[in-house]
Amino acid sequence: MNKTPILELRGITKQFPGVLANDNIDLTLYQGEIHALLGENGAGKSTLMNILYGLYEPTRGEILVDGKRLALGSPSDAIAAGIGMVHQHFMLVPPFTVTENVILGNEETGAAGRLNTRTAAKQITEISQRYNLEVDPYAIVGDLPVGVQQRVEIIKLLYRNADILIFDEPTAVLTPQEADELVAIMRELVAQGKSIIFITHKLREVLEVADRITVIRRGRMIGSTTPAEADQNKLAEMMVGRAVHLELDKGKATPGETVLAVENLTVNNELAQTAVDDVSFVLREGEVLGLAGVQGNGQTELVEAITGLRRVVRGTITVAGQKATNQSPRKITEMGTAHIPEDRQKHGLVLSYGIDDNLILNTYYQAPFSRAGQRQAQAIQQNAEVLVEKFDVRTPNATAAASTLSGGNQQKVIIARELNRPIKLLIANQPTRGVDVGSIEFIHSQILAQRQAGTAVLLASTELDEILQLSDRIAVMYSGKIMAIVDANKTSKEALGLLMAGVSE
Repeated sequence: MNKTPILELRGITKQFPGVLANDNIDLTLYQGEIHALLGENGAGKSTLMNILYGLYEPTRGEILVDGKRLALGSPSDAIAAGIGMVHQHFMLVPPFTVTENVILGNEETGAAGRLNTRTAAKQITEISQRYNLEVDPYAIVGDLPVGVQQRVEIIKLLYRNADILIFDEPTAVLTPQEADELVAIMRELVAQGKSIIFITHKLREVLEVADRITVIRRGRMIGSTTPAEADQNKLAEMMVGRAVHLELDKGKATPGETVLAVENLTVNNELAQTAVDDVSFVLREGEVLGLAGVQGNGQTELVEAITGLRRVVRGTITVAGQKATNQSPRKITEMGTAHIPEDRQKHGLVLSYGIDDNLILNTYYQAPFSRAGQRQAQAIQQNAEVLVEKFDVRTPNATAAASTLSGGNQQKVIIARELNRPIKLLIANQPTRGVDVGSIEFIHSQILAQRQAGTAVLLASTELDEILQLSDRIAVMYSGKIMAIVDANKTSKEALGLLMAGVSE
């Protein structure tokens, strides 16, 4: 690395009403370096990067690129300065094609002002093949799985030839295999002289890929270290300010009566193609059944069918002895089902609503929140204040819009709502996606507490470490079918990986 930073952030401070998001932060980035930025949800990482990308204006401080002060009034200014960003939440237009999304804001036109998409599509294909990010340039983005949409975000950055690349939680929506591919891409980029700021909650990834690591806690810079000087426990303690238990003792399961029974279930995807193919399994009281598989093999459609978000073509679903096949989400909720959805913003929250109203989305019509059809504001407010404190939701107040929260704190709001009532079945779909290590510890403890209380838990996750740590049994899906259901204590990552690839025993 050169001794002169390619990028300097000096004294960056950002004040929002009631919140000091960044407090006098200094950060340097050198050419050919991967600099990891760690911190809890709400620590100020994304705010800092949004300042660097021209989305926010700092209250105080300055930004220098190649030693020259940079004035950023918009992302266009940042792109012109050679700064590109892959955002935590997708900045894509679902009805557009991959090519249209990639060239948006950077369009080339031919004769009569017509878009020259053919040349762009060819370049996108070359980029995707070069960096092992295979996508169809003519596919509609809204039809693509989440992991493939993330690839489109990365291709957008590579298409613009940025020299300073910001990756804000880029692996939060990727499978382990895709995340490994991204690590290889990052290494190739820095080998070609690019410089990367890498924001992630996954400590293993940081230690594997970073040259330097800077930790931010509650808006302030705590310190910097290197992978050679740190381990996961040290990094977790720097982030949270206390010792974090990365391994939980789940104890032995004592399964009871069947809570969820799925028999010969067939479900289609949006293209009317079979996504879940004749699947059967049971889930009992006091156990965690892990649902493993590479994303796009039917897990999403299976969970949506069980929770009433997708129609069943054939087969039956029974919850606590009641028919749940093709019932409404409200009816299934009233059967005692809690649902932590895969996409917290699409299916878990109304972002424009306050935290208080989001905490009663599935009980707003019941007492004490409603009487004679009238909203009971005081009861709603009191409920929110109790849950915000109990679940450590980082917010200036309980009425702040859900859109103002970090991703991890949005997840805490959903978990607080879903677990704040008697339940028989908990369906947790990617419950720790994009969540920091302290919040992961908390969410895992809540899942195991539900298991201990006799709740049946269906855990869908692409994180094999999470599946192995929390599950009692593991069902592996491939191409819409369950390849096998195995004992979590008698299997390994390697065996699960083979099943996920469609290789049977």
